[in-house]
Amino acid sequence: QVQLVESGGGLVQPGGSLRLSCAASGVIFMPNTMGWYRQAPGKQRKLVALVSDDDTTEYTDSVKGRFTISRDNAKNTVYLQMDSLKAEDTAVYYCYLRNFGDNWGQGTQVTVSS
Repeated sequence: QVQLVESGGGLVQPGGSLRLSCAASGVIFMPNTMGWYRQAPGKQRKLVALVSDDDTTEYTDSVKGRFTISRDNAKNTVYLQMDSLKAEDTAVYYCYLRNFGDNWGQGTQVTVSS
């Protein structure tokens, strides 16, 4: 069983920055993929960014150039550095681990507002 624990969400003004972290614990196999999805009110959960264990990354177009995903394999932790935040980035952000199945964190709220 895998557990994912997120941290780092909060309220930030437009143009500001936040850094999300997610630590995975339990039975974790390599190779695997970790990442972040987000869900805005009334909308479907959508991909934000993914990173594989060889540091190959994938981003949704709307965050390219503003968000950076990274991971520490020794700590089974994934990070999301979010810069130049916009109101439309407001959502619940979910940590994700693909490890012989899909695993999800509980979600952390990110609110971008003045």
